[in-house]
Amino acid sequence: MDSIAQNVEATSGQAEHKAHDLGHPPRYFVSAVLAGAYIGIGEVLLLVAVSPFVAQGSAAVKLLEGAVFPVALTIVMFAGAQLFTSNVMVMLVGALSGRTGLKDLFSSWTLSLGGNLVGAFAFSAMVHASGVLSSPSARAMLTEMVHGKTALGGGQLFWRAVLCNMLVCLAIWMFTRARGDAAKIFVLWLPVAVFVAVGFEHCVANMALFSLAILDGSAGLGDLFRNLIFTVPGNVVGGGLLVGAVYWFAGGAHRECGAMPSE
Repeated sequence: MDSIAQNVEATSGQAEHKAHDLGHPPRYFVSAVLAGAYIGIGEVLLLVAVSPFVAQGSAAVKLLEGAVFPVALTIVMFAGAQLFTSNVMVMLVGALSGRTGLKDLFSSWTLSLGGNLVGAFAFSAMVHASGVLSSPSARAMLTEMVHGKTALGGGQLFWRAVLCNMLVCLAIWMFTRARGDAAKIFVLWLPVAVFVAVGFEHCVANMALFSLAILDGSAGLGDLFRNLIFTVPGNVVGGGLLVGAVYWFAGGAHRECGAMPSE
């Protein structure tokens, strides 16, 4: 396993690659569209697999949700796609390390957020047309989940988003440090399972969930954008500052002091 300082270097290198890819904005945008669709896969799997247990009043619903949704981030990381919530951390580390600029950071964030939204809606439209969520239990669970999110206050959404992307970016950080595909899958799965089971707020997952609900008639565009107003900044703080900036400082401090990095 790499040291913290080595992982800062590896993450900064990822930021450089992303900055290079920004030289072809349409390709970058398409990659972000794919990420939005991949996150949608996790939402659809969750609704199809868990809704029968919700209908039966099972006490294991939250654990089941946490067990199945991490497939989404696993696909993103192994297939390769531009996910906004991970780019928040990667591009900030690159900028703080001097390997990329603020223009790269904001271009990456803007293109990936927009592409994720388009991908989430496009995938949701295909799912809606397929009818796989037409069962009463799946539709009831979708409505319940969306109404639960719309009932939250702005402060609650923000802080749940902070905590969510702290966990997601910890998963990405550990993925970079881990060696071997099995280890990488394991370290991706655990933090994501926690955020889903606890009920934290991931802006891209919400894009997918709300787009499914909009097409089903149980939510409106205003509900989605109200959610994003609070969850996007929260995800930036949680992933960018609490993980990216903190680990950049920890790794940089070790290099400056000439001490051995903590394992």
